[in-house]
Amino acid sequence: MEPAELERVREQFDQLVRERLPGAPIERVEVLQYGDDPEIEPGQLLARVVVTAPDEEPERLRVFEAFHDDHRAAFRDLRNELDKLPVRAVLQFTAGGSPGACVPGGPMLKLIHARAGAGPAPDGPGLTPVMARLGPEDLETLDTLITAGIAGSRAEAVRWALARIRERPAFELLRARTREIEELKSQF
Repeated sequence: MEPAELERVREQFDQLVRERLPGAPIERVEVLQYGDDPEIEPGQLLARVVVTAPDEEPERLRVFEAFHDDHRAAFRDLRNELDKLPVRAVLQFTAGGSPGACVPGGPMLKLIHARAGAGPAPDGPGLTPVMARLGPEDLETLDTLITAGIAGSRAEAVRWALARIRERPAFELLRARTREIEELKSQF
């Protein structure tokens, strides 16, 4: 996304958040794109709302949950607005606090929506969500598949790569050997 367009989206999103959540304890509003955070995929934006919360964990979680419960309708409105963007967007609410208090694994709510016509939903019948931690080289590989148009998301890129592995003759031999090992284990 061009810098001027991204800045316009940032300003609009900040204004929407302030309108939909008047008086809410908002620490900051951010709109990030690919390259700003490893979690963001090519062609995707992350619209993050950081909620002011105490640093102590039990109270921090309580404040975040209360914020969530008090503003459900605003969340829905913000998601609908993000759906109007020409790119996929993730809406994320996270608990802030002092520097270092906003750590991975802390209170966070992610609402993922794809733009209209973006293809099939990321989850569907027969699909099982799987979380994997990938290094920079693996992310670069997946992102290259997205940029080249082979996949629309990192999840699709992983499914594509796994399908290529299944096509190899050696994979069927590996499956056969695995079944043999399972049969042997069952005899013990």
